Amino acid sequence: MASQSRAGEPVLHGLEFGLNEWLVEEQHERYLHDPGSVDQTWREFFASPAPAAVPQARKATTTAHDCTDEAAIKAVRVAALIHAYRVRGHLVADTDPLTTEPVAAHPELDIMAFGLREDDLEREFVVDGFAGQVTMTLHSVLNVLQESYCRTVGAEYMHIQNSRERRWVQQRIESPQPRPDRAEQLQILYRLGAAEAFETFLQTKYVGQKRYSLEGGESAIVLLHGLLLRSIRHGVGEAVIGMAHRGRLNVLANIIGKSYAEIFNEFEDAVDVRSVQGSGDVKYHLGAEGTYRALDGRTIAVSVVANPSHLEIVGPVAQGVVRAKQDRAAVGGEAFPVLPIVVHGDAAFAGQGVVSETLNMSQLPGYRTGGTVHIVINNQVGFTTSPANGRSSTYATDVARTVEAPIFHVNGDDPEAVARVGRLAFDYRQAFHKDVVVDLICYRRHGHSEVDDPSITQPAMYDRIDVRASVRKLYAEALVRRGDIGERQVEGALRDYQGHLERAFAETRALSVPDSPKPVNPMDAEEGAAPEVATAITEATARHVIASQTALPQGFTVHSRVLPQLQRRTTMLDAGTIDWATAETLALGSLLLDGVPVRLAGQDSRRGTFGQRHAVLIDRRTGVEHTPLSSLGAQAAGFAPYDSMLSELAALAFEYGYSLARPDALVLWEAQFGDFANGAQTVVDEYISSSEQKWGQRSGVTLLLPHGLEGQGPDHSSGRIERFLQLCAQRNMTVAMPSLPGNYFHLLRQQALDEHRRPLVVFTPKSMLRSKAATSTLTELTTGAFRTVIPDETVDAARIRRVLVCSGKVFYDLDAYRRSSDLSDTVIVRVERLYPFPQEELSAELARFPADAEVRWVQEEPANQGAWSFVGPQVHRLANRPIGCVSRPQAPAPAVGSARRHADEQKGLVASAFR
Repeated sequence: MASQSRAGEPVLHGLEFGLNEWLVEEQHERYLHDPGSVDQTWREFFASPAPAAVPQARKATTTAHDCTDEAAIKAVRVAALIHAYRVRGHLVADTDPLTTEPVAAHPELDIMAFGLREDDLEREFVVDGFAGQVTMTLHSVLNVLQESYCRTVGAEYMHIQNSRERRWVQQRIESPQPRPDRAEQLQILYRLGAAEAFETFLQTKYVGQKRYSLEGGESAIVLLHGLLLRSIRHGVGEAVIGMAHRGRLNVLANIIGKSYAEIFNEFEDAVDVRSVQGSGDVKYHLGAEGTYRALDGRTIAVSVVANPSHLEIVGPVAQGVVRAKQDRAAVGGEAFPVLPIVVHGDAAFAGQGVVSETLNMSQLPGYRTGGTVHIVINNQVGFTTSPANGRSSTYATDVARTVEAPIFHVNGDDPEAVARVGRLAFDYRQAFHKDVVVDLICYRRHGHSEVDDPSITQPAMYDRIDVRASVRKLYAEALVRRGDIGERQVEGALRDYQGHLERAFAETRALSVPDSPKPVNPMDAEEGAAPEVATAITEATARHVIASQTALPQGFTVHSRVLPQLQRRTTMLDAGTIDWATAETLALGSLLLDGVPVRLAGQDSRRGTFGQRHAVLIDRRTGVEHTPLSSLGAQAAGFAPYDSMLSELAALAFEYGYSLARPDALVLWEAQFGDFANGAQTVVDEYISSSEQKWGQRSGVTLLLPHGLEGQGPDHSSGRIERFLQLCAQRNMTVAMPSLPGNYFHLLRQQALDEHRRPLVVFTPKSMLRSKAATSTLTELTTGAFRTVIPDETVDAARIRRVLVCSGKVFYDLDAYRRSSDLSDTVIVRVERLYPFPQEELSAELARFPADAEVRWVQEEPANQGAWSFVGPQVHRLANRPIGCVSRPQAPAPAVGSARRHADEQKGLVASAFR
């Protein structure tokens, strides 16, 4: 496409483009791929034959034809200049409120770099609709380019591959931007005043308390107000905000409508710990729900999702909440009626990997929410870390380019530009249902928290901040200077808002502080089991569900390796050999018939890691998909099985958020192998195990973690039972390791039907999926319920001298050894639910055996892992005698790498349980 001139300059059609050869090549690549994706000037240029070389002798004479050629060539150069500004203009935009010097010119934006000269400025050129014009002088072109791309907004959008999206953005950026009318100016000023007064009030009244102030970034409140107003006007029913702690209190007060008295109460530390929030959390982590009301009386529901200090982890949680709300509202309505807004910090947006994971979700079938508006409150510094040490990219927002999201960098001290960009971002989301980023470049007036001194690490920056007036004051001065409003209006609005705060503060101080309550006894929460839920189904229901497995659409060709599995499922009911996959299918299918929606997501979960599930079938010839459990009839609830992206952290956070907003659904997340949940440990620690205690937030999310030592090495063996049990207290979740398909069936149905559900962690089998010993009968599903303890009724209790207590797969190894050795003095008791620990059930079972019988806990895992450290004290208390532990020796890794060594270890472990 391009060749090199003798002088070494790149040429195309014999024309030199110097520094901007890259630009011409980029346009040519687009032209070759899709001629319609470039402007007409470029199309004509690339379609024309290369101009013939002009003989040296004729250069002194210029013909009319020569002038026409030159004009065409110059028009191409002007088109290249326009394109360069669209691509590079943001680099010279005036977006930093702390910069006092003019932004340095960029060499690739100099007209000389395009072969244009000063004497071309007043010449007319064809511009092919640029700024709505057919022709323009070069001077006018430059004015529009600088106004559009080099003022207080810098736009990045030329990385978007879709030409329709690019043109949509171009038309709105390159059109004249009218100044807001007086009513909007007063609204902006009031919002800035409210944001500033709230922060200064707290700084004055609660000296030295952390609040993670928004000072320096108050325009974020203007931006959020603009988004919500736009949402109301376009019929969006609800907005969900996910954000970390910077500015959170301000958002709760000025956006959500949380009362000042409530917030002041939290500063007074007057919250009753016996409230629904249990022991609670710090005030800048709390969530809230409210109603945003426009001046015309119209409203929109708005909420902020509770979050921990792990910054960006709230992003995928908020996405899950939004997707769940959209799924509930989607029947017969708009596809994306809830607007997700995620507020980030600059250092976290660039530094936290979960941001990239969440962005990757944005267009995936199982996760898309119709586009998220991301707001980066860009303080230009982390805690104390400068951008030079915090990221390798030019901008904190560069990661968003991976999903072709447009990025608008805006100077936080130009609130009118902030409001305009907010409207543009919302409109783009509505038009294309894609993510969009607003990079609000501002500053942080105080340190990371108000007790920190930032001048220690950023002295020059904070010298500039200390002398800089607030954005409210700067904007008010600009309005007065322009004659838009008077000084009395400026001060009157601020006094009114300060008066509201003073009254709320006085009322708060007048309230009596409640007496310190008695400490909550953790054991109180352990007692009192939830009422039992009926989980058995009828035989007719079971047969109806199983029939769906082979009732295929006409002409549908199932893979030859899958069809026999489906056919076997239909025979298992009568043969009494129901395996794990069939029991799970019956559980999920019967729940759908009960009206309970089911969502299942995970890596390869539609087929199943071990080729066992086949929730979605793929036609062998056409690739068409068929979901058997979606054909149960019109009365059945929706079944939504999804293969997730290769992520654990964001994926599990999303499902947790989804479960919060869909308490009516069974929400399942499956790890490919149990230990892969390690990558989501933050979600387990900060949300699943503790959200009810911290925020009064109850989730019914279910984790399916394949677990079992089977010679596959350290990384595919353990679901890390010990880590989950360490987090168990006050009935915060259920941890189970069922050993029978029928018990797994009842466990899933119990989880879905129990009104008082908590998170459920199930350590699911691998080799047992196809074990002929681990099967159930239809009667086990049509009668009974989940059994927390499975007694051993194969032996004479009076003759027992050894009691082995275990969970999961090891039971079958122990039972096989006992049978082969013809031992009748040993009983094997299975604990199916590890937490809440089944004290009554296990105590009753142990009481059946002689008091002098030896009791041992048996597990496959090393002694420092698995359930032993948790269940040992429990069993010791119930047995009222010393308890032994049979396990692998303590080890830093869950299992060995050699399959042969594993087999030897397993054989020795099982034998030692009987010695």
